Amino acid sequence: MIAIIFVAFYVHITNGMFDMTVPEVLKTIFGLESNPKFELVIFEFRLPRIIIALLVGIGLAIAGSVLQGITKNDLADPGILGINAGAGAAVSFFMLFFQFNASRADGSQLLNIMMMPIFGLVGGVLAAAIIFVFAYKNGRLDVERLLLTGIAINTGFGALALYITLKMSERDFEMAALWQTGTIYNANWAFIIAMLPWVVLLGLYIYRKKHLLDYFQLEESTIISLGISIEKEKIKLLLASVGIVSACVSVSGSIGFIGLMAPHIARQLVGVHHKYVVPFSALIGAALLLISDFIAKTIFAPSELAVGVVVSIIGIPYFLYLLIKAR
Repeated sequence: MIAIIFVAFYVHITNGMFDMTVPEVLKTIFGLESNPKFELVIFEFRLPRIIIALLVGIGLAIAGSVLQGITKNDLADPGILGINAGAGAAVSFFMLFFQFNASRADGSQLLNIMMMPIFGLVGGVLAAAIIFVFAYKNGRLDVERLLLTGIAINTGFGALALYITLKMSERDFEMAALWQTGTIYNANWAFIIAMLPWVVLLGLYIYRKKHLLDYFQLEESTIISLGISIEKEKIKLLLASVGIVSACVSVSGSIGFIGLMAPHIARQLVGVHHKYVVPFSALIGAALLLISDFIAKTIFAPSELAVGVVVSIIGIPYFLYLLIKAR
């Protein structure tokens, strides 16, 4: 997986509307040669975009592995369960309230950018709370209710986000509509600074709790006999995953299916133990999103697809495959 990510990184940074060789890239990155054109392309456009693709892929994949571990359902995903939509609606409200446009995001707007994940967290937690309230039946989490409620919440918050964007100016509406489909076209270093602490700190917290995700696969009576407070630990892990998703959504919009595919592929490769599933999911998610973003920027060049569209094209057949397999 590391080799695949390295190859994807190499292809992404050297190819595009302006091609460069590896020596030119290395000389520019390490300051061995000053070329304003190369510096602009690498440091302002391609490198921030690659780093955000890696971070978002890692974050969504880790969150997906947590949700699938908590619900004991391979079809659980932040997008399908409506957490993406909740965070997205909150961030859309933020864009409207603060007249914030991602296309003009720069260092001068760093405070606003740093606040976006917090708004996303509020929206994501609200969506997750509604889902889990309706999904509980007789004191237990009902998987069927969880999926049905998630679909309803996803639709509801999606409609709310659309309503909010309709209140924006024509210029801001166009950017917000593109952002909602899932895009990292306007990636910059300020976005990286905003989301990096969330992904790193919450990702490490989840990895420390990896053994709990293994325990959650057992019967509840068995878990209780081990002295584990099931609901308390589930809420902690859920909040951590929602925090990661919110940070990702705040900079990339709603990108679905990464959290569904990456953990499932990881389990097929390394088994069911989460000390392997969580880190391998992160690597697979990073590779999937980096490759998808390269496809998005090159397949219809000079026009560009939203990366969320490319991921959906890959993810929908995979989701159908999982449904058929589950039957």
